[in-house]
Amino acid sequence: MFPLRDENPTELTPYVTLLFIALNVIAWLVIQGMGQGEPFLQSLCSYGSIPGEITGQIPEGSRVGLGPGASCTIGGLGWETVLTSMFMHGSWMHLIGNMWFLWVFGNNIEDSMGHVRFVVFYLLTGVLASAAHIFTGPASGVPTVGASGAISGVMGAYLLLYPKVRIQTLLFLVIYIRVIPMRAWVMLAYWFIIQVVSGAGSIGAEGGGVAFWAHVGGFVAGLVLIKPFERRALVDAKRSGRTLSREEVRDLGWL
Repeated sequence: MFPLRDENPTELTPYVTLLFIALNVIAWLVIQGMGQGEPFLQSLCSYGSIPGEITGQIPEGSRVGLGPGASCTIGGLGWETVLTSMFMHGSWMHLIGNMWFLWVFGNNIEDSMGHVRFVVFYLLTGVLASAAHIFTGPASGVPTVGASGAISGVMGAYLLLYPKVRIQTLLFLVIYIRVIPMRAWVMLAYWFIIQVVSGAGSIGAEGGGVAFWAHVGGFVAGLVLIKPFERRALVDAKRSGRTLSREEVRDLGWL
């Protein structure tokens, strides 16, 4: 299942959501060389989150593999990479998929708490997602990159705030392809279960792949943190369909 759009109009211009999308795209184009050559490999080594490096279980100066014929040397950033890794990606499809999910769900979560709170919420859920991944594999030497941990937090928040909103979803069943409306809670609960099951199956596995436990950790963080971060007036206005006045948007939108 792939979400195309939600039927949940926004009151605020999603400046922060657009900013995060822009930063991820710029990082991919400028820092990561669009996934090509030495700039890409260097971005994974320098800005990816490597659990064994962060926990100190891999000595500085050690070399870790990135795939056939590619490796990097441990040493450089430490805990800072839980932030920098959120703006790095592993491929065009990785970037596009993450940014699409961020746009579909992020603008409404920004709409529920205001711009500044959304910055803190997004980064905090991303850090907690990375921490969950590190906890499940503290000696791993595989760099982890991607915004999906933070976006999972956004999705967890969406599930709690807007479970009955309809999501226009692209459904794939072998040769059956169709766009169907689906309640947010159905799609998001299904997605979360897939992450848990896949994460359980990945325990003890070596090498790269999808950081399922980062998705699980981010999603749970979003569920837990949305209540202290939400602005009740903004959420109530959205749920009731009431249009905020310009003065209300000015007073509530940023903080």
